[in-house]
Order: sequence, then C-alpha cells, then structure tokens
Amino acid sequence: MSEGSAAKVNMAFIVAIVAVATIGGFMFGYDSGVINGTQKGLESAFDLGSLGIGVNVGAILVGSSIGAFGAGRMADIIGRRGVMMLSAILFLASALLAGAAGSSAVFIIARIVGGLGVGAASVISPVYISEVTPAAIRGRLSSIQQVMIISGLTGAFVANFVLARYAGGSTAELWMDFPAWRWMFWLQAIPAAIYFLALLIIPESPRYLVARGLDDRAHAVLTRLFGEAEATRKVAEIRASLAADHHRPTLSDLIDKTSGKVRPIVWTGIGLAVFQQLVGINVVFYYGATLWEAVGFSEDYALQTNILSGVLSIGACLATIAMVDRIGRKPLLLIGSAGMAVTLATVAYAFSTAITGADGAVSLPGNNGVLALVAANLYVIFFNMSWGPIMWVMLGEMFPNQIRGSGLAVAGFAQWIANALVSVSFPSLVVWPGLAVAYVGYAFFALISFFFVRAMVNETKGRELEDMVG
Repeated sequence: MSEGSAAKVNMAFIVAIVAVATIGGFMFGYDSGVINGTQKGLESAFDLGSLGIGVNVGAILVGSSIGAFGAGRMADIIGRRGVMMLSAILFLASALLAGAAGSSAVFIIARIVGGLGVGAASVISPVYISEVTPAAIRGRLSSIQQVMIISGLTGAFVANFVLARYAGGSTAELWMDFPAWRWMFWLQAIPAAIYFLALLIIPESPRYLVARGLDDRAHAVLTRLFGEAEATRKVAEIRASLAADHHRPTLSDLIDKTSGKVRPIVWTGIGLAVFQQLVGINVVFYYGATLWEAVGFSEDYALQTNILSGVLSIGACLATIAMVDRIGRKPLLLIGSAGMAVTLATVAYAFSTAITGADGAVSLPGNNGVLALVAANLYVIFFNMSWGPIMWVMLGEMFPNQIRGSGLAVAGFAQWIANALVSVSFPSLVVWPGLAVAYVGYAFFALISFFFVRAMVNETKGRELEDMVG
C-alpha cells in the first residue's frame, strides 16, 4: 500500500471485520479446550478406559483434518465468508449433540462434526484476515487469531472450573438433573450462535471476488477498506497476480509445471504446520487436567492450573502482536523453538523423578513439582509468542494468490493429522513409556524445528500478498 493512501485506511472497519472473523478462532479454542475438564464424565458415562478416552478426545481431530482439507478448496468455491458461516453451523450442532450424547458412538459423531468446523475455521480465518488487512500491520491483525484461540481455550477452562466447582465435581448433577460435564458442551452454543449472526454483517474477501470475476464487488469492498484510489490499484494488482494462470485454482497448482515436483513453498507450509503440533502443545490443552492429576494435583487445582496456562498464553500472544511486524516472523519462530526445547527438557526431567506412594498416589519430590509447573508454563509462553500465532500468520500470507486455498488445504490437513497423532497417543504414553519419555520426544521435535526454520522459512514481513512466490 502506498504512503499516500495510508490515511484512507478505514481502521475501524478493518478491526471490526477482523474481530468477527476471529470469533472462529475463539470457537476453535473453546471446542478444543472444553474436552479438558469433561474426561471424568466421559469415563463414567460411557465406561471408557485409556484407549477409549484417547479415541473420544481425538474424534474432533478426525473432523478437523477433513474440515481443514475441504475448507481450503471450498473457500475457492463458496468464498471465505461462506466457509466461516458453515463452520458456525457445525459448531452449534456439535455443542448441542455432544452435551446430549447417550453413548460413546454418538459423542464421537458430535465431536467429528465439531471438528469439521474447527478445521475449517482454523485455516480460513487467517486467510480471510490476511486478505483484508494492510501489509504493514497484517502480522499484528493476523496474530489476533491466536489470541482468540487461546481466549476460547481459557474460556472453556474457566467454564469447566466454574461449573465443576458449582456442581461439586464434573460428574455431579447441575441444572435440570444433568451432570456438569454436559453443560460444559452446551455452553458452546452461545458463542456459536453469535459467530453465525456476526458473519452476516462482514464482506467477502476481495481477492476471492476478483478470482471469481466479480471485480465490481471487490472494488466496493476495497473502497470501504482503503479508499477509492487504493481500491482501483489493488483490483488491478490482484487481477495481474492471477493473470499468469487463467484457470480456477485447483490442487494441481501445487505442482511446479516445469519440474513436475511439489512446490518448495508447499513443503515449507506442511513443515510449519506439522512441527507446531509435534512439540506437544495440545497435550497441555487437551489433557492439562489429566496431566497434572497424574503427578499428584487435585482436580480442582489442576483446573486452576489450566486457567493460569491460558492467561499466560494470552499475554504471550499480545506480546507477539506488538513484535511481529517489527522484528519479523522468522526470528520469533527461532526464539520459540529454542525456548521450547529447553523448557520441555526441563519438564521431562521433573517428571522423571515422580514417585508412587504406598497408596498408589503419584507425586514429584522436593521442589520438582514447582519446577515442572514453572517450566511447563514457560513452555506455553514460548509457544504462544512464536509458533502458536506465527504459524497461522505465515500460512495465511506465504502462498501466492493462485495456490492460497489449495496450499492451506494441504498444510491444514497435515497440521490436524499431526495433532491427532500426538493427542490420541498421549494417554497410552502416560502408561508406557511414561510422561518423562513423552516430553523428551516433544523437546526433540522443538530442537529439530529450530533447524527447519533456519533452512526453509523465508521472511514475509511487510510484503504484499501479490508479491508472494513459491
């Protein structure tokens, strides 16, 4: 964007539509985090063992991987806003069905439905935000997505804690003789409905509109965003960036026509998506209560620890918003990788000292419980000041216009598959080989991610979307 047009930027309108788009991030976070405090209820209601818990918790990830893959392509057909509206409907249906589930099979179906919404929202919200914001502040505004994801997670943790405390436990009866854990799911219907209604008032992405040949509508949207002169220039730029390919975007665009190989930028996107999960962050988000109870914390204190992690995560994301457009994406990723490797190794050490008493209770000797808690929360801070928001920022902006939807589809699918592998395997890893070994593995992937970023990731700070190549 030229300096002369900067004064024409309608920041109030941009912030408003970003706020609406990132409600999808809140729903993503809430739907992912609500399971954290419901596992005792699921165990008692459906008579589940560790494998059953893993399957019920991981069901959302099946839907998420499908939703992420399908959303990237669907966004090129029905639009970015259309996919987000579909996600809102899926969130609402999942919340109502999961809370009412009378069997594990029904609950799994409900969570898969919710996962479709989570997967779609996870990839489309960052794309939409990147396509309606100025390059100079795109990183800051795109990072709000992660703030909202963590806010959703924290909101779920707070709701779980309050409902469990009020009822006397997650399995105790609450309103209308239903146990508290069911109400933890039903509460999600409120923000899901708000999300759908709010989406009715925001415009479609101008880049999608140009790709569909709707230049006049795109010009109208860009005029509201940046002013008349800038709108005319941007429509011409977008049209020119698409001119080299006269067909509608397809998955085959991810293959370099000259070499016949997958484009390097696609492998970079997949690597970013996968490493974000292999560092084990969703073990904290999905199993936080179970994790801390496994080393001797009470249910009440474990739920409070979840809330602390959520608050620290939001603070870390806010720090990223202040830094991302100043120091860039790549430096933050490198700092995050190094910090996570050290803190995860520290957590692994603390867990390796766990002892089991005569009554079967597990505890960490000396000050190792405090060490584990501090290191785990530092890990959460490092993740949420780097890989948490920056991965989504980069996936939303790093792909050229022609392959943005398809690139997001593949990277998003890979991200959720990696999420599923980590999350579903965790309950079994707790049993064997144990928490310490599991965290050594997460620390190893954090270390490898440092070298991946150094070798494969190019800085995107300040670059227009039309200038992206790969």
